[in-house]
Amino acid sequence: MVDKPQWLVREEAGIPVLVALALRQRLGIRIPVELPTLRDHPLRAFDDGGVDDALERQWRAYWDMTVEPEAHPSRSPLELVDGFDTIVALPAVGAERLRAAIAPLASEVVRYANEAQQRYSRSVAGTGDPYRAYAAALAEFERDTGRRAHSFELNVHVLPLAQRGIWRIGAFSIAVTDSLRHDPVDFDSAIRPVIAEVA
Repeated sequence: MVDKPQWLVREEAGIPVLVALALRQRLGIRIPVELPTLRDHPLRAFDDGGVDDALERQWRAYWDMTVEPEAHPSRSPLELVDGFDTIVALPAVGAERLRAAIAPLASEVVRYANEAQQRYSRSVAGTGDPYRAYAAALAEFERDTGRRAHSFELNVHVLPLAQRGIWRIGAFSIAVTDSLRHDPVDFDSAIRPVIAEVA
């Protein structure tokens, strides 16, 4: 008997991802440039002379590890950062600049992430099956192509981003604006090309 292809979509407003993005804008980090900023959170801006390349490099490694930890393991042991509980762990070696920069921001950033996550949880409570849109897009893909979808996993991070849209943030991960996710018609249209790409 041949195993039937399986698909798994995980949708959340994960606190680790929210914390990483809040730190990104508090530190004035511009990468990834295509990803918008978070709404209702302070943004540090400075001219090109203020770019801290080491800080950006260290944040990018932390971001990749946060979004897809299995694909981006640390080369050195991880250590928790004071003030972030178990949310932020950085490599013991090679993240010194980032560790020093984020420590003073812990309480505000964690509070913001918790509030954003709670808003997401309230917004999906009692709305029926949150995976209907993914199943419908998958069914349409299989109808259009005449074949079953390949097995895949997709992590969907629903975030309070300042612009409406969908962005790829990892090999198996996307970010979607909360306002788009809660618009059934527009989200159905927007998620179809993503499902077609992974399936």
